[in-house]
Amino acid sequence: MSDNLLDHTADNGKDTFLMCPPDHFEVSYVINPWMAGNIAQGNHSIAMRQWLALVEAIAKVADVKLMPAMPGVPDLVFTANAGVVLGNKVVLSRFRHVERQAEEVYFDAAFKEQGFEVLTVPPELPFEGAGDALMDRTENLLWFGHGHRSDAACAAQLEELLDIEVQPLKLVDERFYHLDTCFCPLAGGYLMYFPEAFDAASQAKIAARVPADKRIVVGSEDALHFACNTVNSGRHIFLNQASDALVTELQARGFVVHQTPLTEFLKAGGAAKCLTLKLNEPQQTVLSEPHEERVAAYASH
Repeated sequence: MSDNLLDHTADNGKDTFLMCPPDHFEVSYVINPWMAGNIAQGNHSIAMRQWLALVEAIAKVADVKLMPAMPGVPDLVFTANAGVVLGNKVVLSRFRHVERQAEEVYFDAAFKEQGFEVLTVPPELPFEGAGDALMDRTENLLWFGHGHRSDAACAAQLEELLDIEVQPLKLVDERFYHLDTCFCPLAGGYLMYFPEAFDAASQAKIAARVPADKRIVVGSEDALHFACNTVNSGRHIFLNQASDALVTELQARGFVVHQTPLTEFLKAGGAAKCLTLKLNEPQQTVLSEPHEERVAAYASH
C-alpha cells in the first residue's frame, strides 16, 4: 500500500484502487436520505478503524493507492465519485450538490498529476463518476445510472468521450441515489442488483442484456445494508454486510465474500464501493457497434 497517489498502472496484474483516509469525514449536511438525522452523530475513531479494516482486507488481493484527505470536504473519502476511469482517460465528476463541488479540484489535480487524460462533461450537466457509471466485466459496455444525481444527458457525453457503448438505467428510489448503491457488475459476467431501485423499463433492459443465470437478485434487507455497494477484485467480494442466503449464493458462483462493517459510512449513504475507485480499468479496443449507430440510438432511450 502506498501513502499517496502513485502510478495508476499496476504491473503485477492486480487491480488498483484509489482510497482517501477519513481524517475529515463527518456527516455535516444532508444530501441523501441516509444523512438525515445523522449530522454530527458519527464516531470518528470507529470510522477510522472500519476504513483501515477495509483497506487491510482489499490490500491482501489488490493494490491500494491513497490520496490525501483535505479539510472542508468530508465526503472526499468516497473516491468512487471522483470520476469514471477507462484506460488512461478519466471523466471527472461534476457534483449536483454544492456541498460536494469543492471536491472536484482535488480529484482533478490527483488525476492530472498521475498522467491521466482528464475529460469533462458540459458544466451544466451533473455527473457523479463511478457512483453512477460502472464498467461491465465481460462486455464493452458502461452501465449508467440517472434519475437522482447524474443527468440523463451524460449518457451521450460518456459515449462520445470514452468511445464505448453506454446503457442508461433510471433510478427511482431516493435511498439508492447512485447506481453503485444497488447494482454491481461482477467478474465472470455476473450481476448483483436490487431490481426495485429501477423503473420497469430499466429492469427490462437489464434482463435483456444479462442472462438469467448470471443475475444475482438482492432482496430489500440486503440492499438496505448496501450489499450491492461491493468492491469486486477477481473472485473476492468486499462488502459491509450480507445475509447468509446471499453469501451462500455468491459462494456458489465461486466468489469469496469478505464482510467488513462500514456502519459509520452508512450514516452518510456509502459503503465499500463508495470508498474506492478502480484506477486500472482496461482500455476497450473492440466496439460492439459503430460509434455513429450508438449515438443515434440515444433517441430511443
